[in-house]
Amino acid sequence: MSPLEEVFREVHGRAVAVLTRQFGDLDLAEEAVAEAFAAAAATWPGRGVPPSPAGWVVTTARNRAVDRLRREAVGAAKLAELSRLAVEPEVPEVGAVRDDQLRLLFTCCHPALAPEARVALTLRMVGGLTTAEIARGFLVPEPTMAARITRAKHKIARARISYRVPADADLPQRLASVLAVVHLVGTEAHAPATGDAATRDDLAADAVRLARLLVDLVPGEPECRGLLALLLLTASRRPARVDDAGAPVPLDRQDRSRWDRALVAEGQALVRECLRTGRPGPYQVQAAIAAVHAGAPTWADTDWSQVVALYDLLPSTPVVQLNRAVAVAELDGPSVGLALVDRVDLDASPVLHAVRADLLRRLERVEEARAAYAAALARTRNTAEQADLRRRLADLG
Repeated sequence: MSPLEEVFREVHGRAVAVLTRQFGDLDLAEEAVAEAFAAAAATWPGRGVPPSPAGWVVTTARNRAVDRLRREAVGAAKLAELSRLAVEPEVPEVGAVRDDQLRLLFTCCHPALAPEARVALTLRMVGGLTTAEIARGFLVPEPTMAARITRAKHKIARARISYRVPADADLPQRLASVLAVVHLVGTEAHAPATGDAATRDDLAADAVRLARLLVDLVPGEPECRGLLALLLLTASRRPARVDDAGAPVPLDRQDRSRWDRALVAEGQALVRECLRTGRPGPYQVQAAIAAVHAGAPTWADTDWSQVVALYDLLPSTPVVQLNRAVAVAELDGPSVGLALVDRVDLDASPVLHAVRADLLRRLERVEEARAAYAAALARTRNTAEQADLRRRLADLG
C-alpha cells in the first residue's frame, strides 16, 4: 500500500466526518474530500507527504467545498455561513473529530437504511474503502455498488436523518445497529459467502479498525470491547485458517502454534475487562467463547462444558443452536450432537449440512454423510469451501 493509500484509509473517514458537521451535506463533504485526495495524488509524489497529512486533507477539502458553495451561493444567509467557515480553525481538536466520527457512524448505520446499504456506507464513509474495493468485496460491479451507496446517501437526505449521536433513550438500539454492521464485516471476512478465497484479510483488518474506533468513541460500552475482542481472537487464527493450497482448515485441525499470540493476548485481556464490568452482552459472550478456544492447546483440550454454558447465555438463534450442538457433540458424543443439529432450522446454510455430514461420518453412517456433504456443496458459492467439501467427500471413499 502506497503512502497516499495509507493516508486515504486512515484519514478519509475523519475528514468526511469533519466536513459533514461543518457543511451539513454528506455528498458535498465526500466530494470535497475526494477532490482533496486528487490534489494530493497530483502534488505529494513531487513534494512529499506533508507533516500533517490529516490537516492538509481537511484544510484542502474545506477550501474546495467553500469554493463550490461560493459558486452556487444564493442570498446573504449562505454568504454569512461561508464567512463563518472562513474563520474556523483549519484542523479541529481531537475530541471534536472523535465526536464527528461518532455522528457519521450512527448516520451510516441508521435503521431506516437497508442492512446491505449500512455496511457499504460505513465501509465507504467511515472505513475509508474505495467504492471499487467494496464492490470487489461483495462481488458486485463497481457501478452497482456506487449506485447502492448513492441511494443510501439520498435516503439520508430525503428522510432528513439527523447527523448526530442518538439521545440516551435511543442509544442502545442504534448502537446495536452499528455493532451489527461491524460484526457483519468481520463475519464476511472470516468466511466469505462468495468468491474464491477462504478468508478476506482486507475486510478483517477493516472490521478490527472499525471496532477499535468504536471502543475509542464509546469507551464506557462493554459490548464495543466485546466485539473488538471477538474480532481480534478470530483474526488471531488467520495464519492457520488456510492450507498451502488456499483451502480452509477447520478449527479442529488448525496448527495452533501458528496463531498470532499477540492478538490472542490482546483479545483475552479485553475479555477480562468485560468480565469485570459485570454487564454481559452477546458480543462479550461470543468473545469469551473464542477466548476459551484460544486458551486450549489443542481441540481435544477445550473446556467444552464451559463453551456449552456460554452458548446457553446467548439468544437461541439458529446459528447459536448449531454452534452449541457442535460443542455438545464434543462433550456428549456425536449422536447427541446430531440430534440437536437435526432440530436446527437452517436448511439454506452450507455450514449446517457440513456439520451434519461430519457427525454422520464420525458415526460411520457413510451414505448419509455423503448426501449431507452434497447438500452442503449445493448451498455454497465460495469456491474454496466447495473444494474443501469435495475433499471431505473423497475422504469417505
